[in-house]
Amino acid sequence: MDIDDARIRDAVARTEVIRAPKHNLHTFGTTNIHYYLVTEPVYAELTGGSNETVVREGKVIAEKPRIVTPYYLTSLEGFSASARRYFDHLLKTHGRDTPGLFYAYRNEPKGMEIVADNLPAVVEKIAADIDTRGDPLTALIKGVDELWDVALVRFIFEITNRSLEENVQQLGARGLLGVDKQGIPADARYRIEELFRQVRNGERDPRELKTELDRWDLFREYEDRFLSLFRK
Repeated sequence: MDIDDARIRDAVARTEVIRAPKHNLHTFGTTNIHYYLVTEPVYAELTGGSNETVVREGKVIAEKPRIVTPYYLTSLEGFSASARRYFDHLLKTHGRDTPGLFYAYRNEPKGMEIVADNLPAVVEKIAADIDTRGDPLTALIKGVDELWDVALVRFIFEITNRSLEENVQQLGARGLLGVDKQGIPADARYRIEELFRQVRNGERDPRELKTELDRWDLFREYEDRFLSLFRK
């Protein structure tokens, strides 16, 4: 793995997705994934081991995937610079346009606690709790304390790849993968129309619509409609 930061390489190598969600990412809506991320405390390496485990809990929110043809920078909110660097490496390795879909993620940490028990025992307890609740969108991940969200990025990349084929099939079944003479996917046109509606109703900032039009190089086509939003 050609990552220039040895710490990131080590964190990736030591990451393990112990329990993946049973369901893939939703094709036509937002997916809320509840995660537990367990690590040995950073001081364990200094003391030769620890009977304590750090448990982080939170949500990864995956927005509805969007079809794209040019490269869109995948959106990651709530992640450290190291996690972003690792994701950049994944994009370079696997191809920036490989999926043909744009996935946006937001990390919402809920809390952290230090549990007075060793990591295998804590993992067993959390896994049993997940089974009891029967939540199909909960993940259990093992990582490195100092770079814990690198482990979260690796998990995100894996579930995205796992979901991709199903997402593409479902989008294709609704005719959203087709492109017009300008090379614009039907899904992109649909999103632009939805943004116009939301801006008109005061639900979205007009700058979001302008950004989307610019990304597709469509502002001149929609310029009159866009400016009419500001006329009384």
